[in-house]
Amino acid sequence: MDTNTILYIIGGVVLGVVVGYLIASMMQKGTASKIIREAQNESKAILKQAKADGEAIKKDKILQAKEKFIELKAEHEKVILSRDKKMAQAEKRIRDKESQISNELSKAKKATQSLEDKMKDYDFRLEFLEKKRIEAEKAHKSQIKQLEVISQLSAEEAKEQLIESLKEEAKTDAMAFVQDRIEEAKLTAQQEAKKIIINTIQRIGTEEAIDNCVSVFNIESDDVKGRIIGREGRNIRAIEAATGVEIIVDDTPEAIILSCFDSVRREIARLSLHKLVTDGRIHPARIEEVVRKTEKQIEQEIIEVGKRTVIDLGIHGLNPELIKMVGRMKYRSSYGQNLLQHSREVAKLCGVMAAELGLNPKLAKRAGLLHDIGKVPSSEADIETPHAILGMQWAEKYGEKPEVCNAIGAHHDEIEMTTLLSPIIQVCDAISGARPGARRQVLDSYIQRLKDLEDVAFGFTGVKKAYAIQAGRELRVIVESEKVSDDKAASLSFEISQKIQTDMTYPGQVKVTVIRETRAVNIAK
Repeated sequence: MDTNTILYIIGGVVLGVVVGYLIASMMQKGTASKIIREAQNESKAILKQAKADGEAIKKDKILQAKEKFIELKAEHEKVILSRDKKMAQAEKRIRDKESQISNELSKAKKATQSLEDKMKDYDFRLEFLEKKRIEAEKAHKSQIKQLEVISQLSAEEAKEQLIESLKEEAKTDAMAFVQDRIEEAKLTAQQEAKKIIINTIQRIGTEEAIDNCVSVFNIESDDVKGRIIGREGRNIRAIEAATGVEIIVDDTPEAIILSCFDSVRREIARLSLHKLVTDGRIHPARIEEVVRKTEKQIEQEIIEVGKRTVIDLGIHGLNPELIKMVGRMKYRSSYGQNLLQHSREVAKLCGVMAAELGLNPKLAKRAGLLHDIGKVPSSEADIETPHAILGMQWAEKYGEKPEVCNAIGAHHDEIEMTTLLSPIIQVCDAISGARPGARRQVLDSYIQRLKDLEDVAFGFTGVKKAYAIQAGRELRVIVESEKVSDDKAASLSFEISQKIQTDMTYPGQVKVTVIRETRAVNIAK
């Protein structure tokens, strides 16, 4: 029975007890029988109503329980159907795999059977070939015996002779092949090198700057000369002592000559004279003061020139001391060619050539700019060291890369070249110095050196003509073909170069080219 039904019954019992109690009490008062009847009727009605309500509640709960059961059963059936579906899929996959495995096993059996058949056939062929090999060996031995009888040589002796003949033939063919490849490589390399050098020269156009050993200081009138000389020459002596420049006051109108091999000191003297003449106060104390200020001004200008140069060339991270050395090159010259202008030109040439060769153009520019910094020594002790070695030492001291240091030190062959950058610097240095008008020498000594070069060549037998070309950097010798053979021409070139090396003094290198030409001339009449 349901809980509500039980509660209704209990309530009815309690109500009956209460009614009974009331009836009992009412009976005591005389109305007990009537009350008892009423209570019995009422209790019966209550019990009947309680049973009816209990039955209704019972039916409702049973209906709810049935609905819940049906719902749970439906969910359970769904779960079972899902599991059955998954199991069916798994069984299908298993059947497919079994079918696939059985197919593969069948194929493997067929392949094994085919392999066994092939192995049997192979064994048969191998046996057949072994028989043929034995027969061939017997025939070969028989032929060797017959050849030994005919040639009266053993097989080993014949083999050695054949090997020697093949060695000689192969050696000759290999030498011819190597020579052809070398000649082809030389021709290609020369053509490519010429192309790169010509393109580099054509792309770089710079002004020619020729330095002198004297400067001319122009004045407004010759009266200023007396003030510059001073009483008993004290002013001119003070200027010469302070600047280290020789001042020549001669009959040249409105001009004073400043003579000194050091361009820096000569520029200091020129600017100092200009300030003194403009100011009008010229006496020894004032001269020393002006010279000191001018020296500081020139020092600052040197630094500014170095900074502008590295900025123009796109060079970064250069040590301040190296920048100062670059600026000092403005006041130095090499064979009359301004050193800074020469270094800038070499840097540009190196950048272009390195780019053409697929190397680092910035590193090439850096080495090209610094290659001649050894020509601006800071002390007397540095003068004794070759400028290429000195420049390399400074570059190493101030943290330049090993490639740059080697290029600086090797551009005159003082040390061995270890990077591809070094020959580029050497070539570009030669290009900059060999341009017409780039460097000035005394005409007489220059002509005499060319004549001496030609005279050295004429001192050898068989020389017909000799020409010194490229400012004395190359000597071309034309020989008589009747007196000089091709082999002799090669040795003659070496002998002339050795003679020049031992008997002459010259800058750079001299290339000796011996030309032998054979002509056959006939006249058709």
